[in-house]
Amino acid sequence: MGGEQLLPPFHYGGKMAKATAATGRLNIADMKKLINKKAGTNVAFSLAEDNPTEVNQFIPTGCKWLDGIIKRGSWGGIPVGKVSEIAGLEATGKSYMAAQIAGNAQRMGIDVIYFDSENSIDPEFLANAGCDIERLLYVQASSVEFVLETIESLLANNDSQMLFIWDSMALTPSVSDIESDFNPLSTMAVKPRILSKGMAKLIQPIANTKSTLLILNQLKTNITRNTAEALTTPYFTPGGKALAYSYSLRIWLTARKGKSSFIFDEKGFRIGTEVKAKIEKSRFGTQGRQCNFKILWAGDEVKIMDKESWFEAVKSSDKLTNAGAWFTLHHEDGSKDKFQSKQWINKLQEEKFYNRVIELLEEEVVMKFDKRLGDSSDFYEDQEQN
Repeated sequence: MGGEQLLPPFHYGGKMAKATAATGRLNIADMKKLINKKAGTNVAFSLAEDNPTEVNQFIPTGCKWLDGIIKRGSWGGIPVGKVSEIAGLEATGKSYMAAQIAGNAQRMGIDVIYFDSENSIDPEFLANAGCDIERLLYVQASSVEFVLETIESLLANNDSQMLFIWDSMALTPSVSDIESDFNPLSTMAVKPRILSKGMAKLIQPIANTKSTLLILNQLKTNITRNTAEALTTPYFTPGGKALAYSYSLRIWLTARKGKSSFIFDEKGFRIGTEVKAKIEKSRFGTQGRQCNFKILWAGDEVKIMDKESWFEAVKSSDKLTNAGAWFTLHHEDGSKDKFQSKQWINKLQEEKFYNRVIELLEEEVVMKFDKRLGDSSDFYEDQEQN
């Protein structure tokens, strides 16, 4: 018939599918009902009415500058309903940031379950970071399988929103690791395969329950003979390459080398670390952006020095000028505030000054990038290095 070929009957499950009588053309609403009935739950949506993949909630990280570089066009944080990773070199504040995120999640009414493989969490440390330890469930991460199965069980049996923090995935062994000898070759690639399968099973339930999985991981030096690769990819994270596809957000933390990375008190004791955060991956349009902040981890407070970092974030604004040691903040009404950098925190206690700085933060950190104003080097420092 004019060279046309008739399509053969299709097969499903080894049997020829039965032809059904035509019932007319189905519209989108009818197809949605048919698919959801087949699935036994809501899996089909009309994107004009509802987008199940849209993230409407973010848990603040504790650093407003970091929140501003996570999501393009607005303030972000750790995305609710997704899987995220915070990876870092040793002593870069992964656990400290996780503790602040846990406290912020609790204030949003989200239950926090903290899986610890390092056996290093101190209740006093969590309390100093702002966590309500009476409302936090601490779980020893005995194996990768145990963590994944526990998360799966809680998602299936709990209607409340949950934040799962896994600290750290790199140090959590698989059952094979526990039962085998110390030869690494005996269990090679077992853990990445378990993680790959586990994440594939958990992504949908996490999204459906509006829960969140935050994985803390280690950055390891990429030992390679390829000079170009060593320069462009100096670090990697354990868990296998497939795991990276599960993340909606990846934040990598690094610090300056040696003494310059530490914060000291007036007597010279180390009380904190200066950290650089880089958005290694973002499904919100901001991959590659970076910011700097300080973390205090000694004394009565455990915190990210959030407001101190705002000064660096807004220094490039033409509304903040300087002459020598003096800076001038220009207000919309034409008035001015003169100050020195050491007075920054005290000046932020003034309502007018504070509100103007918040306006400049949004303008410099969020809106300029969204509108592509200025040069790309203003947003991507040291693009080829971490």
